[in-house]
Amino acid sequence: MKKSKHPFLSLLLSVFFCLILAAGACVLAFRISLSAPDSQNGAKQVRLVIPSGASSSKVAEILMEEGLIRSDRAFYLLARFPFLSFRDSAPVIKSGYYSVSSAMNAYQILDLLESGLQDYIKVSVPEGLTIRKIAAILEKNEVCTAEDFITAACNPVLLEKYSIPSQSFEGFLFPDTYFFAPEMGAEHIICLMVDAFFDKLDSIPYYAGKSPSQFYETLVLASIVEREYRVAEEAPLIASVFKNRIEAGVGLYSCATIEYIITEIQGKPHPDVITYDDLKINSPYNTYKWAALPPSPISNPGVIALEAAANPPQTDYFYFTLTDSGNGTHTFSKSFNAHVKAGAQFKTKKSGN
Repeated sequence: MKKSKHPFLSLLLSVFFCLILAAGACVLAFRISLSAPDSQNGAKQVRLVIPSGASSSKVAEILMEEGLIRSDRAFYLLARFPFLSFRDSAPVIKSGYYSVSSAMNAYQILDLLESGLQDYIKVSVPEGLTIRKIAAILEKNEVCTAEDFITAACNPVLLEKYSIPSQSFEGFLFPDTYFFAPEMGAEHIICLMVDAFFDKLDSIPYYAGKSPSQFYETLVLASIVEREYRVAEEAPLIASVFKNRIEAGVGLYSCATIEYIITEIQGKPHPDVITYDDLKINSPYNTYKWAALPPSPISNPGVIALEAAANPPQTDYFYFTLTDSGNGTHTFSKSFNAHVKAGAQFKTKKSGN
């Protein structure tokens, strides 16, 4: 066998190729360690919490514990040394709540944590709910506890901040669809909803530039209109009925205020029907007993009720009664006799069906 004329060069080449193979194997192992733990079909979705000030090693540890990465060491190196992820500088991982899939690779997870695109909880708050009912929705969606929300809604410091002339934010929590972070502080949520309320008021001429104490009675009226109307077109007419009754010094006779007493003050289940005994309840919120607005809002109204209460049309109506339960429309009357007649006709029609 013929010996090589350059044994040192051959050795050097052998070492070089071994190093190339070793480096390739390391790169391959590293890339595998950064691949997604699961396939798309077997992926799981994890709500991840990244604490404020968490180091790269701590984040890698959290991801590993949740089964979202194959190697915490590999993720740490990826986050620590920018050239490994083809970056000019080391990524800055932002704290917060994220929705991460186990089908995501380490590069995708790092991009997400660097983006700050957090996992927000979508919560829809319908018009006409009370503080307690909103609190129940937030607790059900794991945003905050109902107790914390109710406490924050009566926080005197926050009430003073917004110049609210009441002992709670009832009426000032704007019904809308919100995106909350999980376990977001109750006071933060209150501020978001109250800020949304005042932002919306700026688009309604009557309220623009007025302080809460200046439009408070109108807000109370809007909260009642919100609970009474079913068809948007009728909200202004219902507001006109209440306005006429207030000016005449007679009770509003709103069943919605009785429901408020029963469910919110007495803490009882929502009644199927309002009884005559219910109409005798001794409460300042009983508009069958007292000829005035209740002392505070009975719900959190939306734009339709807010506009209706601010600009009710001029009418001669003093009564309204539901006469089409399917469409939710009412018959409006000027006299009590006409009101009774409309109600009787509806009952006759209903029993005939």
